Amino acid sequence: MTDPVSDFLTRLRNASKAGRADCASPHSKLKESLAAILKAEGYIVGYADGTDAQGHKTLVVQLKYVDSTPALTALNRVSTPGRRLYYGYSEIPRVLNGLGIAILSTSHGLLKDQDCRRQKLGGELICNVW
Repeated sequence: MTDPVSDFLTRLRNASKAGRADCASPHSKLKESLAAILKAEGYIVGYADGTDAQGHKTLVVQLKYVDSTPALTALNRVSTPGRRLYYGYSEIPRVLNGLGIAILSTSHGLLKDQDCRRQKLGGELICNVW
């Protein structure tokens, strides 16, 4: 697999559109911190560690629905392995004029766009969520 983050976002997007209660994905620290940001922002209910049939560690994400409508409207991967996009803190684009969030990989770990602007940190724009 060339882009595990994109695979994780696609699994979340597909599971929420299909109305699934949860979604499982191979575990990594980056995916876990992505899930932590989504939980803090209220896009998912929670996440936990699990194992699959072969005994590999997985990340199980419980999806959130409001009146049977997914809380995750869109997850867009911005920076890809073939095209990395880096932004300074003053250049970070606003998502839906502030209604969505952008998640960036910085020297302080994964942060949402507001925290990057507040701490004056730039980094690689991973994805946009609304």
